[in-house]
Amino acid sequence: MSLLIFQSESFKQKQLQHSRVKNAYDNKEATVKGYFKQKHLNEKGFNLFIQIFKKEQLVEVWIKEKGKTTFELLHTYAICSSSGTLGPKRKEGDMQVPEGVYHIEHFNPVSNFHLSLGINYPNASDKILSDKKHPGGNIYIHGNCVTIGCVPITDDFIEELYVLTVEARDNGQNNIPVYIFPNKMETGTIEKLAEEYDKDQSTISFWKNLQSIYLDFKTSHILKKVHVDAKGKYYF
Repeated sequence: MSLLIFQSESFKQKQLQHSRVKNAYDNKEATVKGYFKQKHLNEKGFNLFIQIFKKEQLVEVWIKEKGKTTFELLHTYAICSSSGTLGPKRKEGDMQVPEGVYHIEHFNPVSNFHLSLGINYPNASDKILSDKKHPGGNIYIHGNCVTIGCVPITDDFIEELYVLTVEARDNGQNNIPVYIFPNKMETGTIEKLAEEYDKDQSTISFWKNLQSIYLDFKTSHILKKVHVDAKGKYYF
């Protein structure tokens, strides 16, 4: 009597069945490993964190090595197109890129924009603060350099980022955080933003809430668990 053992495919194996993902690994795996080598970081079993800054048009990729508690900056990508202005997304069709604390909830290896990574907009805060019936959705980090409310980077760059996120997910990181800020929210910048963009008090208050999260990570390089209260405010 023989015993058959069936082993389920890993997340990475399933992704590699798609030609664009396989091509991304063929094209960019060595490049990605080179980033780790340059920063003297271990590429095995890492956790990933993505910070996005709308005004600076930057996507920062941070890495926490296995067994460590703090993150280190691995690489930065340029955003190649934008829509809307600074300030959170609050309604379907407002052209806005969201701002807040998110995570990747969808890997799309057959995207209309080469490869794409979907974030969980609207999140718990957005569902309280945004339009109740039509808050919008389908927000992605993707390639192809066109956007209406998403975060586009070049096809070359999305291949690298896709490889990184697949590796993190395959190594057991089910929640890959993506924090989106209006800008690098140093002390004193909110007042300048409010004046430059003529924002209302609700937006300024929201930005001050986000600033506390930005400054906490900047100081510690540690990601604390973020919660949302009944008014849609983020807190640790």
